[in-house]
Amino acid sequence: MNYTTQMDAARRGIISKEMEVVARKEQIEIEQLRQLMVEGKVIIPANKNHHRLDFDGIGQGLRTKINVNLGISKDCCNFDLELEKFKQAIAMKVEAIMDLSSYGKTREFRRVLIDYSPAMVGTVPVYDAVGFYEKDLAAITAEEFIAVVRAHAEDGVDFMTIHAGLNKATVERFKNSGRLTNIVSRGGALLFAWMELTGNENPFYEYFDEILTIFETFDVTISLGDACRPGSINDSTDAAQIEELIVLGELTKRAWERNVQVMIEGPGHMAINEIAANMILEKRLCHGAPFYVLGPLVTDVAPGYDHITSAIGGAIAAANGADFLCYVTPAEHLRLPDLEDMKEGIIAAKIAAHAADIAKGVKGARDWDYQMSTARKNLDWEQMFQLAIDAEKPRKYRTNSMPENEDTCTMCGKMCAVRNMNKILDGEPVNIL
Repeated sequence: MNYTTQMDAARRGIISKEMEVVARKEQIEIEQLRQLMVEGKVIIPANKNHHRLDFDGIGQGLRTKINVNLGISKDCCNFDLELEKFKQAIAMKVEAIMDLSSYGKTREFRRVLIDYSPAMVGTVPVYDAVGFYEKDLAAITAEEFIAVVRAHAEDGVDFMTIHAGLNKATVERFKNSGRLTNIVSRGGALLFAWMELTGNENPFYEYFDEILTIFETFDVTISLGDACRPGSINDSTDAAQIEELIVLGELTKRAWERNVQVMIEGPGHMAINEIAANMILEKRLCHGAPFYVLGPLVTDVAPGYDHITSAIGGAIAAANGADFLCYVTPAEHLRLPDLEDMKEGIIAAKIAAHAADIAKGVKGARDWDYQMSTARKNLDWEQMFQLAIDAEKPRKYRTNSMPENEDTCTMCGKMCAVRNMNKILDGEPVNIL
């Protein structure tokens, strides 16, 4: 039986190969998965032209997934370095890669990623438009913006950020909001500038039905972008953010009418005490669609350490309903990240995602921790390293500071509580001196 998208298949009662893979990975009943997809609460981003994809699901009841951003800019246009980042991210088993390239041979780079990536690939077409056409922003037509979307879909992109919620009404709400940090979304700022320069409606909002036709044809998931996400804790949960979220909820229903899968992008900076309420608000206004959050960063004062501020917010957000975390690196707000920045960002996001999965009761999440605790109880260092999110750093720490006795570490030596409890409970003497 034929179907157009994964949502269409689910609604027809068809079990696709993609659903079979995801159900097996997530250890859930396939009929439960299919029903969640019918309701739009779970998505499987899988472009028909992405042939190397190892399918993953995003949404209610599934493991929290993470995304890694990479791509070249005019100031840092080293394709080889970005490809190296891509290879490292894949080796670290991230579920998604977003190519945010905005300069040079973007299509060539994007096609290389899609040809080799087992992870989902996402893009933000509005970033690419300026470089693709090599013309000033105001000179780009609505039709040309849509043509870039079509090119990305043809290439095999699995999900695209489309900033369709920033319409003229949202712009007026923003202008009257008195925001401290204005619009910090790059795509949102570009579209705001285009609208102001041309006097036209946002093309992604005005021609949303045309975009849906493209997405339905290739089974691209639409990631409804948060152009008005807060760029400081001062601006979180303000009228502009909520106005846009209401529009995104309306667009979600329009996409579902076309069997196009949807996820919603969420806030960037937000105080800890606002996060849980924002997760509930998004799920309510956007009808349970999966939520994709950048952070949120819970304080603005930690440049160089924003992978930590993001991991704190991400863990709280995911524990309260967010489904997909965009990683943040120590270089956030400062520069394009290097390989080490990327690694630190991935590890921080993985910690946040797993901590949230434990809190959400995701099936199998606690098993990993049980295995690690067992290895610690047994003082099995090698097993601890193999189970660690990052094996390299703990192995290095152990090697660089070896204790006198193999069954201890240099923190406690023979006073090690684990060692001594094992000995006492096994009826052995304890010799601390």
